[in-house]
Amino acid sequence: MKIYHLSHTDLDGYACQYVVNFYFKNCVFFNSNYGKEINDNFTVILNQIEQDLQKNPNEQFYILITDLNLTPTQCEDFQKAIESKKIKLLLLDHHQSGLECMQKYPWYLLDNSRCATKIVYDFFSKICFKDENLAHFVKVVNAIDIWLKDDKYFELGKIFLGMIANAKEINRTMFAKQNIEYMFFLLEQARHFIDKENAPILLEDSIHFLKKDFFKQNHNDTLANLISAYIVNHLNFYKDKFSIYYENFKGLLTYNIGNTSVIGNDFLVKNPEFDFFIDVSSRKTLSFRANGKVDVSLMAKKLVGGGGHKNASGGLFNGFKDNASYTNIKAQINDLIKQKTLKEGLS
Repeated sequence: MKIYHLSHTDLDGYACQYVVNFYFKNCVFFNSNYGKEINDNFTVILNQIEQDLQKNPNEQFYILITDLNLTPTQCEDFQKAIESKKIKLLLLDHHQSGLECMQKYPWYLLDNSRCATKIVYDFFSKICFKDENLAHFVKVVNAIDIWLKDDKYFELGKIFLGMIANAKEINRTMFAKQNIEYMFFLLEQARHFIDKENAPILLEDSIHFLKKDFFKQNHNDTLANLISAYIVNHLNFYKDKFSIYYENFKGLLTYNIGNTSVIGNDFLVKNPEFDFFIDVSSRKTLSFRANGKVDVSLMAKKLVGGGGHKNASGGLFNGFKDNASYTNIKAQINDLIKQKTLKEGLS
């Protein structure tokens, strides 16, 4: 049995996945905000299941959705998508806005008296077994997520909430697996503070060092440098997947990578076979970086009417449509390059 688990992008959403990972190891995790991103992720999950079925036609699949309430249209579309496949669907949520869907679909379980993490823990602990330490962790998440101000875990829950909300160092679209590992690491370390005296203060004072522990490799450094080295290392590993071409130049395309100047330069220095670096953001901006091999100000001008310096430029890609799939994001940039270079060749 293989579980594809789609959950929200906040503390409750990641904590749901942390609990599921405690009980089951054959899981693939996805995270989404509301709206179209849910549909994009669901499509990616279905495509991955199709690939899995080609390798193992007898595999059983579950799609688990937590801490996300669906619209009636999404429910109808998802129901149709799984009917002809060997897929079971289960949604565990606590948002009252999903009441209409819960009344119509048997796989839609809703309880607004508990956070989604507690619903998930209560559900699977009955099927598998209860764990006292995990239950304490769930109480912390529950206290802050449904705002139990008089609960003894409420103040610690506020620190948990901020810790996850500010853990944006790893891009979840490009590095979904690594992002989940990072969130699970932080939640695992935070659990050790639950029963300590002055736990909220101790945890808050420790978060910086917890982050450094995750990103630290062979030596200590500033957190910014450790993060950059970690990201560049993973860009190196996946550089074939992230490669793009502009005329006779080879480049790397990232999405919402952040700190483009440092990361882009570090990557180009360590990978001299690459000529340029582009980061596209959800705000439709393109950031171009080079290391002397190509004038990216001309590239930015030709592609999006942008400009800047020879080794650092930018522009706005008005036609860009944000997407939860890196493959779809890359396709848009490739199409842009093809259209603009073809147009120039015909002129």
